[in-house]
Amino acid sequence: MNPLLLTDGYKVDHRRQYPENTTLVYSNWTPRKSRLENVNHVVLFGLQYFIKKYIIEDFNQNFFKQPKEEILKKYTRRINNYLGENLVGIQHIADLHDLGYIPMVFKSLPEGAEVPLRVPMFTMYNTKPEFFWLTNYFETLLSAVVWLPCNSATIAKQYRTILDQYAAETSSVPEFVDWQGHDFSMRGMGGIEAAVTSAAGHLLSFTGTDTIPAIDFLEEYYNADSDKELIGGSVAATEHSVMCMGTNTGELETFKRLILEVYPKGIVSIVSDTWDLWKVLTEYLPVLKDDIIARPGKVVIRPDSGDPVDIICGNPNGKNENEKKGVIELLWDVFGGKTNDKGFKELVPQIGAIYGDSITTERATQICERLKAKGFASTNVVFGIGSFTYQYNTRDTFGFAMKATYGEVDGIGREIFKDPITDDGTKKSAKGLLKIFKNEEGEYELKDQCSWEEEAQGELKEVFRDGKLLIDYSLAEIRERLKNS
Repeated sequence: MNPLLLTDGYKVDHRRQYPENTTLVYSNWTPRKSRLENVNHVVLFGLQYFIKKYIIEDFNQNFFKQPKEEILKKYTRRINNYLGENLVGIQHIADLHDLGYIPMVFKSLPEGAEVPLRVPMFTMYNTKPEFFWLTNYFETLLSAVVWLPCNSATIAKQYRTILDQYAAETSSVPEFVDWQGHDFSMRGMGGIEAAVTSAAGHLLSFTGTDTIPAIDFLEEYYNADSDKELIGGSVAATEHSVMCMGTNTGELETFKRLILEVYPKGIVSIVSDTWDLWKVLTEYLPVLKDDIIARPGKVVIRPDSGDPVDIICGNPNGKNENEKKGVIELLWDVFGGKTNDKGFKELVPQIGAIYGDSITTERATQICERLKAKGFASTNVVFGIGSFTYQYNTRDTFGFAMKATYGEVDGIGREIFKDPITDDGTKKSAKGLLKIFKNEEGEYELKDQCSWEEEAQGELKEVFRDGKLLIDYSLAEIRERLKNS
């Protein structure tokens, strides 16, 4: 598709609505508020993908390299069929095709930066006066592509902060947190692009993922190389259909065959609540204990239904002793382990648990806290983080918006802003040219109403100009930046 059609319908004629002799429109992308408790910084991630994929690749392949006559014919047909008789015109489309590149500048903070609310992450403006209309024409496409990876990278960082904290307090293997948050979200996301960009955001903070194409995405758009670095990985794992096919009466044999024949070494995760989780933990595993202990690898028990906190940690009000103890304590009863130097119990390395249904940051915190209260290290369990976490969000989760704050008419600058009298302040925009600087605490701050000289001195760096990508971040440096933020 012609990428100029990847927009809201009302955008196509804004060119004629600007004042006559408009020559420049300058806009920014900003997270304006947070609907998540205690989250007041948002991770910037996804702009480089947007620029490479859409501004460069798609425009080159589906616009500039296509015959101009075909482009104009199809554009005219679509707009005329859509708007009826109109005066949108096609000369500006023809002129852009003749130019052969997107005449814009994107200036951005570095990807992986944690940006305070109400501080712009990046700005954009046209470099040729006749293409002033392009800047905000891209608002729809840019917004649709970028808000989700920013959201997911931010939420993943919240998980990482929680799990790092509890590992530091209770575990002898804090490095295990790299694998403790595992992405299970792909099937529940709003399409493949959403799944992949979200999963890539997850991989800024973790290495566990079941979203295979996120690895290719990071190689293609973020200079990663899975031959030289760990981008993301997973383990062999069953699903309910596998266990059901083994039949209820043959479940013990299914466990035994998986552990000893199919996967005689390495990590294997086995879904364990197809019928009776407590029977698996108290009857089957004691029978298989010696085989599991002697096996070079780890067997991971995966419950998949019920209240995650109670299932993992035990429910004090449970109907029986098994429910009161929960998965980790029952595994300890069978396999034992060690008490680490911090005074917390760690299961033997041949056994573990993962829970991957309806996990949230709140539930992850509760699980770690209750395990701690029972004397267990937080790293005894892995969390499968799914679409309940990554899909139940919108552009409004962090109030993302792209707004124009400056323009030029007849070569004279105009500081523009919005401040609706009926709003609570969320939609009040900055004004004029923008400079982002670091304050004494190392936090990004906004200074608006700047001169062009001031605007050039801030933390915003040109990442794209006139068809060329100028800064090309790697996954490794983005991960490092986020880790140290």
